[in-house]
Amino acid sequence: MKLKFTHFIIILIASVFACAQDKNPVNTKHSHEVIVKDLNNPWGFTFLPDGSILINEKDGRIIHFKNETKTEIKNPPQVYLRGQGGLLDIELHPKYKENGWIYFSFASSEGDGEGGNTSIMRAKIKNDSLVDKEILYKAVPNTTKGQHFGSRIVFKDGYLFFSIGERGERDINPQDLTRDGGKIYRLNDDGSIPKDNPFVETKNAKTAIWSYGHRNPQGMKINPFTNEIWSHEHGPRGGDEVNIVKKGTNYGWPVITYGINYSGTTITDQTKKEGMEQPLHYWDPSIAPSGMAFINSDKYGDWKGSLLVGSLKFQYLDLCSLKNGKVVKEQRLLDGLGRVRSVEQGPDGYIYVGIENLGIVKLKQDKE
Repeated sequence: MKLKFTHFIIILIASVFACAQDKNPVNTKHSHEVIVKDLNNPWGFTFLPDGSILINEKDGRIIHFKNETKTEIKNPPQVYLRGQGGLLDIELHPKYKENGWIYFSFASSEGDGEGGNTSIMRAKIKNDSLVDKEILYKAVPNTTKGQHFGSRIVFKDGYLFFSIGERGERDINPQDLTRDGGKIYRLNDDGSIPKDNPFVETKNAKTAIWSYGHRNPQGMKINPFTNEIWSHEHGPRGGDEVNIVKKGTNYGWPVITYGINYSGTTITDQTKKEGMEQPLHYWDPSIAPSGMAFINSDKYGDWKGSLLVGSLKFQYLDLCSLKNGKVVKEQRLLDGLGRVRSVEQGPDGYIYVGIENLGIVKLKQDKE
C-alpha cells in the first residue's frame, strides 16, 4: 500500500511539473544587441520622429534616450506604485509631428477612496519636462489591490483605445457595464466619448467601454495587415488569450475560461457560451504575456507577418507564425534573457524588446 501511495505521489508531482513547462521550441537562428542598458522595468516605450526613444520605467520615471544618453523627463505623472501598478504604457498621437501629444497609462491614487486605479493622461514635452498635462480617463473605484491594472494604448482611425484590467475583482467588474475594470475603452483623442460607442444608450453604462469580459490585457496592437485591433490578456493558471477586439463584444471572463485557479480549483466548467467570444489563440500553460508587435518589415525574411508576444513567466519572446489569422507555430526567441515586458517595431523596421533588469535590445535574424 505504501509503495502504491509513493508511486501515486511521484506521478502527481511529475504531472504538475510537466504542466508547468513551456512546450515551444527554441529558435537559435537569431541574435541581439543591447541598445539601451541598465533599465529596471521598461514597461512601455515609443520612438520619436528623430529615432530617439521615450521609455516608461514602471517606478515612475520617463527616460529620453538619444545619442547614447539618457535624460530623465521632469514633472512625470504621480503614480500609485503598488504590486503591478506604476507607470505603464506610452504612445504618440498619430499626428504627433503636428500637435506634440503623448499619451500615458499609469496607476493613480487620484479620486475618492484608498488605493488606486488606472488613469489615462496626455501631455507634451518642453525643455525635458512634461507640460500641458490632461487626465482623459480615471477608472473608479480606487482599491488597494495590487493586481490587474492593464494597460496598453493604441490609436486606430483617430480614436484612442486603452485597456484596464479587472483589478482583482473578477466576479464584480468584467461583466458589469456600469463598472470600470476588465474592459477595453475607446475615446476621442481629447478624452471625449465618441457618439457611436456601443453602450452610449445603455442605462448607467460606462460609455467609454468598447469591449468587456477581459481579465488583464497587457498587450494590444493594430494588425498592420488587417487593420484590426489585436490584444492579449493574462489568464489565471492557464488560459492566457489572444483576441481580436470588436465593438461591443463580451470576451467571457470569468464566465468562460480555459484556465483554472492558481490553487488548482475550478473557476468554471464552461469554455464556450453563446454571446461570448472565443479567443483566437490561448496558452496552457500560461506564458504570462506582456507586450506585443507584428513584423511587417522586410528585415526578418519569412518571419514577416508573424506576431510577437513577450513572456514574463518563461522569459522569452514568442514568435507566433500566423496562417489564415490563426497561430500555427510558436518558437522561443531571446530565450532566458529576462522577463519580456514590451515589444515594438522601430522606424528602421527592426524589432526592439524591453527586458526587465536588462534594457532594450534589438532583435537580429541570422542569415542562412
